[in-house]
Amino acid sequence: MSGEGVAGQVEHVRHVRLPADRRTPAAARALVRAVLAEAGLDDLSNEALLLTTELTTNGVVHAGTDLDIEVSADGVGLTVTVTDFAGGPIETVLARPRADASDISEISERGRGLLLVDHFASRWGTIHEGARKGVWFRLDRSDGSVSPHAVVPRQLATGAVLGSVPVAAPPTPGPTPTATEMAQLSQTAPDPYADDPLPDFANDLLSRVAEMVGAAGGVVRLDRGDGAGSRVLARYGRPPRPDDELLRTPLAVNRPYSGELELDAAPSSYAQPLAALVAERLSLYVENDRLRRADMRRQSWLTFLAEASELLAQSLDVQLTMALIPQLVVPRLGQWCAVHTTDEWGRLHLAAASHADESMLPRLHAVLAESGPESMLSRLREASRTEAQVPLGPPMEGFAVPLVARGQRLGTLAVGRHQRHRHDPDEIAVIEDVARRAGLAIENARIHEERRKVAHTLQQSLLPPVLPVVKGIGFAAEYVPTGDAAEVGGDFYDVVPLTDDRWLVVVGDVSGKGVPAAAVTGLVRDVIRVLVHDGRPLPEALARLNETLVERGGGRYCTLALAAVGPAPSGEGDLAVSLHLAGHDRPVAVRADGRATFVGTGGTALGLLDEVATPVAELTLRPGDALVFYTDGVTERRRGRDLFGPERLRDAAAPLAGYSADVVAARLKTTVLGFSADTPRDDIAILVLRNDALPN
Repeated sequence: MSGEGVAGQVEHVRHVRLPADRRTPAAARALVRAVLAEAGLDDLSNEALLLTTELTTNGVVHAGTDLDIEVSADGVGLTVTVTDFAGGPIETVLARPRADASDISEISERGRGLLLVDHFASRWGTIHEGARKGVWFRLDRSDGSVSPHAVVPRQLATGAVLGSVPVAAPPTPGPTPTATEMAQLSQTAPDPYADDPLPDFANDLLSRVAEMVGAAGGVVRLDRGDGAGSRVLARYGRPPRPDDELLRTPLAVNRPYSGELELDAAPSSYAQPLAALVAERLSLYVENDRLRRADMRRQSWLTFLAEASELLAQSLDVQLTMALIPQLVVPRLGQWCAVHTTDEWGRLHLAAASHADESMLPRLHAVLAESGPESMLSRLREASRTEAQVPLGPPMEGFAVPLVARGQRLGTLAVGRHQRHRHDPDEIAVIEDVARRAGLAIENARIHEERRKVAHTLQQSLLPPVLPVVKGIGFAAEYVPTGDAAEVGGDFYDVVPLTDDRWLVVVGDVSGKGVPAAAVTGLVRDVIRVLVHDGRPLPEALARLNETLVERGGGRYCTLALAAVGPAPSGEGDLAVSLHLAGHDRPVAVRADGRATFVGTGGTALGLLDEVATPVAELTLRPGDALVFYTDGVTERRRGRDLFGPERLRDAAAPLAGYSADVVAARLKTTVLGFSADTPRDDIAILVLRNDALPN
């Protein structure tokens, strides 16, 4: 039912039918509050809400039927009509002069109802029509302005109007929420700049719809399917009572999300459609939130996999790589993780394990060590054998995936479930990807380790196992391979006995690295040994070696320093040295008195030209003197743009006069390595020849 003034003076009319429910007064107040806001009559809200509450409460308590609530307003006042469907007369109320008090709190609770209406209303009255009866009241602004066309309800039957003469008004169907409220509801949107806009948006949307339907409370629950269960996304008003019949509307969202909108409101003709509309709108943004979170999660997984790949690729040590895998997995992908490797017999061996709770690590090791058909080890064997994912049961729940690289079974990766939820499909896919990358990292580390062993074995074969011990002559050598331990260098040294009771010191450097350079290095060492054992003079031996390198060196060349050393004819403990240099750096002669100089004359490197020049330099080493040979790995040791250089070597060797050959070689190696923090880019070879004879 609705009221309408003369000449279209009525601006706002609302009509709703509500059940006999204890929440009906709240819904009626929401209706009155909305009309007051639209008409700009907020100054009448205290009296209007009080009287509306009294009339609707009386109707719910005493009539027990549905209530028709009609609210109409013009520019200066408000009219509210509450009608029930219970038979019987309305109690007679005697009018009395109004009190001057305007504060609601000053009115005694005794005698509220119609006496309260009579106290506050500008006009009021009763209406009757068959089984329908009701009470209406009119509130005008306190400034004394009274509209000549004030809206009052028409008489449905013989009704007593107290305080004024009612104006009859034809009924008009009253709708539901206004266009303004619906527009505000549809225009509510999340903050695009907030980190997590969904909770604020849900609270805003819930409060708006709750006020529109007069709900005493409401809540939006959302379960994101992450194992945490249903959580409150938004809340309005008070919590519902146990016996309340709630208005529940599910949210239309995709799995694993689920949720519902719950309103503590009286059922009405528009409450359910409004709740469905709000739930649909909220579902749209919840679904957007799900897609946004899924996208962010996938991006975080991609970042995690990229970082994991980088960490695994940096390690070329098998044991370190396997120890790193559980640290990457726990706790992000599971409560615990274990890596098993397969030996040549197909047996699994625990390589590394980790648990988020360190106190549980012994228990994890004990479970992993158990044997039997139902043990975890049996399930791991199944995963390795079938190369498929296998679930793991209590007491350490999880699942196992095989470690496979280049078609070869390497072992298994077992991951425990999270503490509060199981792995979702995205996490399982990430763990399988981690297993593939871990398998490749382990296989690469094994290949590198095998190459390193081969390189070490080959390198050791190119160097003498020990240097000879000769009375009166001290030999010492230091060798540091290049930073890449899997590469074989071309630097070498040797001490070979000659046929005339002298010794030949050999220090050389073949161009390049790797197996081809090692092959040429072995060729040079063998040719020199054969030629000197045949008693060939050193110039002839160098010429024959040059011919061999030109023919069979594969384009590689070699620098060489040869020194034939033996007792000097003077018989005073001196050593006579015949020095031949074939493109090699000049050695440093360290005298017993602390002087250090470069000695020898440069020649032509071997393997470049058909004929070479290798001039000989004769020198004498007195007791305490030393001769230091080295390769270009020493002089080309780099620190930024600065090279170590031969001069630094000479200056470092001078203070070592008087020390044994072993000490000199070790001190020089330490000085060269300490020049730069970088690993050596080239092999470093140092050989020291010292006259250990005592002076006469």
